[in-house]
Amino acid sequence: MAMSKSAKVLLLLGGLFIGLFIIAVVALLFAATSMNRPSVSDNSVLLLTVSGSMPDFVPDDPFAKALGVQQPQSFTGLLTQLRKAKVDSRIGAVMLEINFPDIGWAKADELRDAIADFKYSGKPVYAYMEIGTNREYYIATAADRIFLPPPGDLYINGFAAEAMFYKGSLDKLGIEADVIQIGPKYKNAPDRYTRTEMSDGQREVINAVLDEYYSRFTNAIAETRKKPIEDVKAAVDTAPHNASQALKLGLIDGALYREHVEEELRRALNYRENEPLRTIRASQYREIPSESLGLNNGEKVAVIFASGAINVGKSSSGPLAGEMVGSDTVVKAVNDAANDESVKAIVLRVDSPGGSALASDLMWNALENAKRNKPVVVSMADAAASGGYYIACNANKIVAQPSTITGSIGVFLGKPVIKGLYDWLGISSEYVMRGRNAGIFRETVKWTPEEREKMTDQANTIYFDNFIPKVAAGRGKSVEEIDTIGQGRVWTGTQAKENGLVDEFGGLEKAIAIARDLAGLPSDRDVKRVVFPAPRPFFETLLNPEESMLFGNTKTEKAIADSLPADVRRAFRYSSLFDRMTSGDAMLIMPYELRIK
Repeated sequence: MAMSKSAKVLLLLGGLFIGLFIIAVVALLFAATSMNRPSVSDNSVLLLTVSGSMPDFVPDDPFAKALGVQQPQSFTGLLTQLRKAKVDSRIGAVMLEINFPDIGWAKADELRDAIADFKYSGKPVYAYMEIGTNREYYIATAADRIFLPPPGDLYINGFAAEAMFYKGSLDKLGIEADVIQIGPKYKNAPDRYTRTEMSDGQREVINAVLDEYYSRFTNAIAETRKKPIEDVKAAVDTAPHNASQALKLGLIDGALYREHVEEELRRALNYRENEPLRTIRASQYREIPSESLGLNNGEKVAVIFASGAINVGKSSSGPLAGEMVGSDTVVKAVNDAANDESVKAIVLRVDSPGGSALASDLMWNALENAKRNKPVVVSMADAAASGGYYIACNANKIVAQPSTITGSIGVFLGKPVIKGLYDWLGISSEYVMRGRNAGIFRETVKWTPEEREKMTDQANTIYFDNFIPKVAAGRGKSVEEIDTIGQGRVWTGTQAKENGLVDEFGGLEKAIAIARDLAGLPSDRDVKRVVFPAPRPFFETLLNPEESMLFGNTKTEKAIADSLPADVRRAFRYSSLFDRMTSGDAMLIMPYELRIK
């Protein structure tokens, strides 16, 4: 039935009214947010909590803030607070409240660098922990003074790396992984499904990483605590230490309860007797715009975040799958930044163990095209390995931390063979095929010699005709040189720099500074950091059934994820990637999830 003219008018007016109502609500919320912007008292102490998941980047959304929606603290957001506090004359000191941050060792290095940079202001930094393990204490050593409460403990017991293998479980289920690896000694990603223990290559690499991490850790303690390296190693070997023991060993500056640490700060900042300590939390301080402090002004530099495993499609994040780098999202962001004349350079922030070879190449191509218009600089976070290195290799400059896990230049293909599981369940299947290789992805039989030969050709093409030549061209080296340091071998940032895979040590701010210089912008002026793609408004995500807590999907998934052991959650993160291999997508991914405690 056709809609009457009056009905159309009413519908139009109704839509217009709703639109105006939403605009009015948003305007009021923004006004309220601006009016409620916190004031910072002179000689205040900025309280920075270093704790929890701390994703690399979380967009600030004023609308979400106005609605009272709690936004998680991001790692780069934490660094921004330190940058602001350094130049803010109202901030007299910083106190770090360190409580088991879920970050890797490269980000720990980046945070220590940011703390050291803040200290150039002459303002003190205090660190307070209730319990300190290796990573917490490593971060704390960048502070001027370190405190534990009297019942606190210091678990600086040394380093242990864990590699988990699932073959025993798969055997019980009647599932076998059929894989092809290019770089068989070091490209050990399938080992978790094909072995029950470390290979010689994996053990060699892990030992090399542990040696470097342990050396950096003990040297950092020796330097900051003014102790001989032999004494530091002895303290590690005799750990854990309670607060009293840690104080006697010179590892901390006081075994004090929190209120007594605040008393120390009051004295350090020359407060009058009985004058209360003025503090401001990061959740409030981040509402102070960087621009109001003379930062984040000037010409634009695009910052694009690629955090998580690499896959085709859009970037996403979920409790089970974790963060995923989607090629569609990153390619569009790179293209938009390259075509935006107001953007003078591009910084790609990579924190990824790799993933889909196809998705990696699509992003590599977008960055290669972008380089024709403006400089491209890569900032590597905790990991930029395999596919994560693929998308970085053609940048004008690559910046990493000494502890960044990178390299892993290799490829593997595979499929699960689940005939044993089917037999156990009483399931049978038959295939009717046309074409010699029509059944190449059958899940009930291993590859035939002919099929394996075809798939090996596919893997060789990706490695020898794409990955290796592109790295060689990007790094200005021969194919033979890259193949020698490739073969799936994982390197630390220090080793990668020695091998020519990395140009400079530093974090995101160092990468932005290099991008500014390459773009010919004044070195004595700041630049405006613009995130691509522009963060979607909270209102849009609120109405998205796939993302909104209102629709239950994310809430249900989070409840499931929270009920699972951490190791099981980690296994889920790779399930969607490995599912793509049944369609022929090769994987450029780290040989193992390296967890060093």
